[in-house]
Amino acid sequence: MSLIVNEIFFSIQGESTHAGLPCVFVRLTGCNMRCSYCDTTYAYVEGQSLTIPDVLTRIATYPRKRVEITGGEPLLQDSTPELVSRLLQKGYQVLLETNGSFDIRRIDAQCIRIMDVKCPGSGEHAGCDLNNLDYLDKTDQVKFVLGDRNDYDFAKKILNRLPTELTAGNRLFSPMVGKLPPAELAAWILKDGLDVRLHLQQHKVIWPGIERGV
Repeated sequence: MSLIVNEIFFSIQGESTHAGLPCVFVRLTGCNMRCSYCDTTYAYVEGQSLTIPDVLTRIATYPRKRVEITGGEPLLQDSTPELVSRLLQKGYQVLLETNGSFDIRRIDAQCIRIMDVKCPGSGEHAGCDLNNLDYLDKTDQVKFVLGDRNDYDFAKKILNRLPTELTAGNRLFSPMVGKLPPAELAAWILKDGLDVRLHLQQHKVIWPGIERGV
C-alpha cells in the first residue's frame, strides 16, 4: 500500500491540546476543500508516492513517538487508515487532523481525531459532515477556525451537538490569523461564559512567516 506524501518533518506541535510538544508530522497530498484561510495550499498537488513501510522508516529516524497525520485531507487517501493502524501497533501516539467531510469511523478509535468544523467564513461549511460529531469520543478534539462574529455564532450552535464526554478542553476556538484578533475572540468567550479552549497557532509565533513544515 502506498500514499502520496507532501512532507515528513519533526517540529513543535502548534495546534490541538498537544501544542508545544515535539511531534513528527506526516503531511499527505490532496484536499477536497479550498478553505479561504488555508495555509498549506502547496499540499493540494505536490507530493511523492511512498509505501507505508517507507513512511514508517522515515518516521523512525526521529526521536519521539508522537505523530500527527495531516494534509491536505488525510482521509482522501484510502491507505491512511492502514498507516494509522501500523503506527499504533508500533506504540506511537497518533493524531489525525481531518476536515470532517469523510467518515471518521474509518480511523482506529485509539487515534486522537482532531476534526475541523468548517464555519461559514471558510467557504466550505456545507461540505462538513456533522454526523461525524456523533462518532467522537473523549480523546478526540473539535476545532473551529473563526473569522468573524458570524463564525462564532455558528460555532456556538454546533457546541450543543457535541457529545457530553468531549471535555471543554477539547473544544477549540481558533481565531483566523490576520482577520480576528485573539483578544476580541477572548472577550466574546468570556462574555458568553463559554467553556471552550481559546486556541492559538504556536508554530506561527515561533516561526513567523515560515510557510512549510519546520
